[in-house]
Amino acid sequence: MTVLDARALGRATLARQLLLDRADLPALDAVAHLGGLQAQEPQEPFVGLWSRLRAFAPGELSDLLVERRVVRTHLMRRTVHLVTADDALAWRSRHDAMLRQRVLGVYRGELEGVDLDELAAAGRALLADGEPRTMAELTRAVAGRWPDTAPRALGEMLIAALVPMVQVPPRGLWRTKAGVRNLPLSAWLGRAAAPPSPAGSDPVGEALVRRYLAAFGPAATADLRAWSGLAGLPAAVAAVRGELVAFRDERGRELLDLPDAPRPDPDTPAPVRFLPAFDNAILGYQDRGRIIDDDHRGLSVAGARVVLLDGRVAATWTVRDDTVTVTPLRRVSRAERAAVTEEGRALSAFLSDGACERVRIATD
Repeated sequence: MTVLDARALGRATLARQLLLDRADLPALDAVAHLGGLQAQEPQEPFVGLWSRLRAFAPGELSDLLVERRVVRTHLMRRTVHLVTADDALAWRSRHDAMLRQRVLGVYRGELEGVDLDELAAAGRALLADGEPRTMAELTRAVAGRWPDTAPRALGEMLIAALVPMVQVPPRGLWRTKAGVRNLPLSAWLGRAAAPPSPAGSDPVGEALVRRYLAAFGPAATADLRAWSGLAGLPAAVAAVRGELVAFRDERGRELLDLPDAPRPDPDTPAPVRFLPAFDNAILGYQDRGRIIDDDHRGLSVAGARVVLLDGRVAATWTVRDDTVTVTPLRRVSRAERAAVTEEGRALSAFLSDGACERVRIATD
């Protein structure tokens, strides 16, 4: 079985994540290909798509949110993701059990004695008038029924697990600050989420395996679980295994992949790329060594924005007053500094709507 080293896996990741070459895709197609973008920080998906698409205009993504073609919702790993409306409807039921378990894992003590079906029914009744509500408004409305339960626990269970919700605009629009207001997914889209599959079948799980490998492969089943948060996918993997090819990584783990998916030469040049906070190019794996050193792994969960040099995390970046400041994590060569400066100027122009192109490398 062919062994793929970290560099080969890194180049495959860049290609699948549209980070090796910017893609000529509409934003909707890119969101679909990537299986969604992690989006708990509302402005970060705009940078994620700018780094991946050749002619991305931020208004395009804002329009997709307003037109209800993409939605912000709790899904993979119980985190807020920006996904297509079609994927939200198709995938949500498959994630229901995981979402409940994850909220209970945090609030089990507080939710003891709460009838979850009753809580869900109360939430749906409150939202039946079609008016979006904040978590505080929802929890105040149901708190009288469970006066001894922490309001935060009731709100998290209701919004993140029991009732499929979307965070409605203006939350998530370009250069817009807005609080979270929630509405049921079915009410926002005018369509109900797909029901759970019959026992003994998992077509949604099988689709998730294929979609994950298209955007993240080659990958181990542990990586698939790390991305989705779903524990019950072994049967889905087994069902599609005959369609897949297998490799091993340097640790001996089996890696699965789609046979015709791109696996570039490990020596393929990789351009500088600026990634937003919590980008799934890093978080979408259990073993993140293909793109980030173990010494810097904590950055991926701390909300740091990172810079890829030669396909690996080599710096962090921040922006203030439209100036992009890059802080290297290792020695940066003169050629790398020039490439970082060029890409940073383009990012500064994007973030400032073309008003400036200011970049500072912290060692300056």
